[in-house]
Amino acid sequence: MTTPAIEMDDLAKRYGETVAVAGVTTSVSAGSVYGFLGPNGAGKTTTMRLLTTLTRPSSGTARVAGHSIEDREAVSAEIGYLPEDPPIYDELTGREQLEYMAGLRDLPEPAAGERIEEMLDRFDLAEDANKRIGGYSKGMRQKIGVIQAVLHEPAVAFLDEPTSGLDPRAARTMRDTIAELADQEMTIFLSTHILPVVDELADTIGVLHDGKLVAEGDPETLKSRAEAGESATLEDAFLAVTTDEEAAEKPV
Repeated sequence: MTTPAIEMDDLAKRYGETVAVAGVTTSVSAGSVYGFLGPNGAGKTTTMRLLTTLTRPSSGTARVAGHSIEDREAVSAEIGYLPEDPPIYDELTGREQLEYMAGLRDLPEPAAGERIEEMLDRFDLAEDANKRIGGYSKGMRQKIGVIQAVLHEPAVAFLDEPTSGLDPRAARTMRDTIAELADQEMTIFLSTHILPVVDELADTIGVLHDGKLVAEGDPETLKSRAEAGESATLEDAFLAVTTDEEAAEKPV
């Protein structure tokens, strides 16, 4: 039996009396795309910070790529992470930023340089690669953030709003890239408010509400939770499980 890429067991995070993540238990299959949905303030970013070892849990446990999140060094070596505000340096050029990240990951040359050029071409950044990031648009900065998150071909990539700020063409490239990475057995943990992206890409979707995992299943299973019949959309399902307490408590 294949070991799940991500395992959470009653994972929780509290800040004083505020419960950000309320005992989440689930697992994510290796090589799959897991769509992580929820309203603003549901606890999605906190959950991702727990899984990427940036925040310590208040209780419960989790494993990522076979390692306990208590082992920060081991987990960090296996993951890539695109936070909502990517850590990039305005004084560097796009190429310098990616070369810097490749160096931090000890990626060998010339393979690192070849992959950087491949990804710059893929995201239409080759012509701007030698310009300082300080002059980049939000969409261009987002592309650099995504590239550096997957540059080292991690076992698991956590992507928080990867299509934010992208025009339709770039968003299409992003979706195609995510699908290709999953085909290459990379596990993608994808959080976004763009529901059609999740509907298109996700093998499994989890919906977080008030820190609790209130629904989980493949897109078609979740759509069956809505009352719109065969015409139900993922948006219908999302609204059903995050606004109707009785529906939210109904098992998938």
